[in-house]
Amino acid sequence: MTNDESHGQGAQPAEAGARQSTQVAIIGAGPAGLLLGHILGQAGIDYRILEARDKAYVLGRIRAGVLEQDSVDLLAKFGLDADLKANGLTHHGIYLQHEGERHHIDFAELTGRTVTVYGQQALVHHLVAEHERLGSQLIFEATDVQPTQIESTHDGDRASLAYTAPNGERITLDCDYIIGADGYHGICRRTFPEGTLDVAERVYDFAWLGILADVAPSTDDLIYALHRDGFAMHSMRSSTVSRLYLQVSPDDDIANWSDERIWAALQTRLGTEGWTLTEGPITEKSILPMRSFVVSTLNYGRLYLVGDAGHIVPPTGAKGLNSAIADVALLAEALQAHYAGDDTGLEQYSDKALDRQWKVQHFSQWMTDMLHVHPADGSAEQSAFDFQRQLGQIRYVTSSHAAQVSLAEQYAGLPFVDAR
Repeated sequence: MTNDESHGQGAQPAEAGARQSTQVAIIGAGPAGLLLGHILGQAGIDYRILEARDKAYVLGRIRAGVLEQDSVDLLAKFGLDADLKANGLTHHGIYLQHEGERHHIDFAELTGRTVTVYGQQALVHHLVAEHERLGSQLIFEATDVQPTQIESTHDGDRASLAYTAPNGERITLDCDYIIGADGYHGICRRTFPEGTLDVAERVYDFAWLGILADVAPSTDDLIYALHRDGFAMHSMRSSTVSRLYLQVSPDDDIANWSDERIWAALQTRLGTEGWTLTEGPITEKSILPMRSFVVSTLNYGRLYLVGDAGHIVPPTGAKGLNSAIADVALLAEALQAHYAGDDTGLEQYSDKALDRQWKVQHFSQWMTDMLHVHPADGSAEQSAFDFQRQLGQIRYVTSSHAAQVSLAEQYAGLPFVDAR
């Protein structure tokens, strides 16, 4: 573990300007920040959400698309699932494929739980629309955000931050707590004082080329395929839009991949006898680098991190969005308890969230290693060994009831609260 090189900038003094106040300041209007605001608002806790990008950018970001059972249940609990119920696709399992053989892992049968395919983009659209309907303090184009006070030395201390409003006015915002929901590149993690935060990280030597295509899915459940040419996956966003992925080199250029080449590779890697992959117009394509990243603590003083600000998983196990929602569920409960006079949840938040996160990291790593062809290190013997070992692993999983239960339990999702 090493110190994050981005640390040490510290808190900068606020510029003169208007001074305002709220109870909880949330930095970042991704799904974590938006959802936390809704939960706090329903509990009567005042909050403000600050987002550096404009609304169109936030609504246009294309991200993950599989919700665990607890994510679906949490959205339902707070009445935020109307669009999910209308457009989400419930899935009872996944397919694991190797050497042209496809095996179904039935989560519902194995654990009584399911997952729901529902794009993060759709979730953000719905959460933003609900905030606007409620008249929430959701401020887009809040630039130059800088936490200016995060220490907690006396009972009467408050946190503060400064930001530039869309009209150019510099605002100082006093608050009880600052929540960093601003992602991997955000300011909040970099505000931790030098020496208070370590990171553990792995950067992968492969990436995903992802596409959206205007064509009905060719499968009823997601397909994860190990092929000698590399990993491939067939997912979906709706009954008319398919989401598909190919393993590529992280330094590859999307310009090298014509639509025809993409479909040809997908046909090869996903092909099985008696099954047809239907092609259609590709509307979006990009190359997604892969990394694992976890900080040593999600809390310093009155600043708390949620989601990608504190941890990132490779996308293979569909855990990124769900991990952020799990953090929000735990932190929202802790904040409600604080305003009722109990700080135990806030004191334990980081330990509990990271305890769950490392279990998620293990599962994501396991799925990733099992399904991706590892680049050759110059030894044909080593490459042959790695691939045959992976075939042995996937054959074991698809033939062992115990292994399938373990996969299903983790894929459908570990509990959000009290995960230990």
